[in-house]
Amino acid sequence: MFGMSHESYLLLDAVVTIIGLIVLITKFKVHPFIALIIAAGFLGLTSGMPVDKIIKAFQDGFGGVLGFVGIILALGTMLGKMMAESGGADQIAQTLIRAFGKEKVQWAMMFAAFLVGIPLFFEIGFVLLIPLVFIVARRTGVSLIKIGIPLLAGLSAVHGLVPPHPGPLLAIGVFGADIGKTILYGLIVALPTAIIAGPIFGTFIAKYIPGNPSQELVDQLARETDNKSLPSFGITLVTVLLPVFLMLLKTFADIAFAEGNVVRNWMDMIGHPITALLLALLLSLYTFGHRQGIHSKQILKLLDASLAPTAAIILIIGAGGGFKQMLVTSGVGDVIGHMAVNAQINPILLAWLVAAVIRVATGSATVATITGAGIVVPVVGMIPGVNRELLVLATGAGSLILSHVNDAGFWLVKQYFNMTVAETFKTWTAMETILSVVALIFIMLLSLVV
Repeated sequence: MFGMSHESYLLLDAVVTIIGLIVLITKFKVHPFIALIIAAGFLGLTSGMPVDKIIKAFQDGFGGVLGFVGIILALGTMLGKMMAESGGADQIAQTLIRAFGKEKVQWAMMFAAFLVGIPLFFEIGFVLLIPLVFIVARRTGVSLIKIGIPLLAGLSAVHGLVPPHPGPLLAIGVFGADIGKTILYGLIVALPTAIIAGPIFGTFIAKYIPGNPSQELVDQLARETDNKSLPSFGITLVTVLLPVFLMLLKTFADIAFAEGNVVRNWMDMIGHPITALLLALLLSLYTFGHRQGIHSKQILKLLDASLAPTAAIILIIGAGGGFKQMLVTSGVGDVIGHMAVNAQINPILLAWLVAAVIRVATGSATVATITGAGIVVPVVGMIPGVNRELLVLATGAGSLILSHVNDAGFWLVKQYFNMTVAETFKTWTAMETILSVVALIFIMLLSLVV
C-alpha cells in the first residue's frame, strides 16, 4: 500500500495510531476509555484485519486483562480499604517513618515493594501497597511522587527480572535456563536497578512534578482513623503479607512435588493470586474489622464504597488491554521482532532489543518477554557459549522499557496518582525506561564475570 511493503506499512500504521491516541486524550480531552476504543478500531480497520475479527480481538484483549486484573483490583482495593479504615495502614506508615525517618522514607517504600513484590504480580503489589503511599505522603508532607516512584520501581524491577513472575519464568523454559541461577542473577541486577530508578530518580523528578493525589482516593485509602487503638504492626503485616506467603508456598510446592500430585494441586489453587487475595481479605474482615470493633453492617458499607473509585480505572485498564490485543493481532509485534533479529549484534543485547520493541508495540511486559524469547532462541542456538540465564534477564529488562498509552499499567498509575498523560510520561514512563536501560548495563557487566 502506498508503494510500501506490508511490514513497513504496519509500522507506520501503529505509529500514526499511537500518536492519534495521545492527541485525542491530550488535545481534544477525550476520555481515555473512549479514546482507546477508537484507536483500537482505527488500527484494526487500517491494518487490514478482517472486519469480523476487529471487535473480537478487542473483546478478547479487554476480557483477558479484566479476567485477572479486574478481580485483583477489586479484592486488593477492598483489602486496602479495610487496612486504611482500621488504622492498619496508619500503623505501617508510623513504623516505617520511625525506622527510616522522614528524610529517607522513600527508601523504606522501595525496599518494602521489592521484598513484597518478589512473589506477587505487579498489580497485586500495587493495590496492596498504594494505601501506604497516600498515608505516608499525608503524614510526612513528602511529595507523593517522591514516595510513589520508589514503590513502583521496586515492584516493576522484580516483575521483569525475578522468577516466579510469569515473564521470566516462561523465558527460562524457552531458553532452557537454570531457575536457581536466574533468581540469583535477577536479584543481583534488580536491587541496584530499583535503587537508581526508584529513590534516586524519584527524588529528582519530584522537584518538578510533586503530585496532586485524587482527594476521593485519599479519603478512601489515607483517611485519618478515629480509632485510637490501632491494630498492631505484627497483625497488620501478617494480614497484608498472607498472599505473599501463600504464593511462596505454591512456588515451593511446584518445585517439591511432581505435576499431578494432590498436594501440589491444592497449593496451586490456594496460592493462586485470586485465591490468596480472597483469603487475605477474609482474614482482614476479622483482624481489621471485628477485632477493631467494626460491625458487620459497617464492613459491608465499607467494602461496597471501596469499589466506586476504581470503576473508571478498571474500564480504562480493560480498554488498554483491548488496544494491546489489536496491536498483537494486527501483526505489528511480529514485524518489529523479526526485523530486529536480522541485526548482527551481541545476543544479550539482541534479546533486550527484541523484547523492547515488542513491549513498545504491544504494551505488555509479559507478552514482550515471551514473544521476544521465542524469536531470539533460534539465533542463540547458532552461537555457542551464551549465558542463557542472562538472556532471560535481558529479555525481561527489555520488556520494561517505555511504558506508554498501550500499557494497562500506564493507566493504572495515571489514575491512582491523578496525573495528566504528560506527567505520567515524565514519571512512570521515564522510570520504566531507566529500569530497562540500567538493568541492561548491569546484565552486560555481569556477563563479563559469569
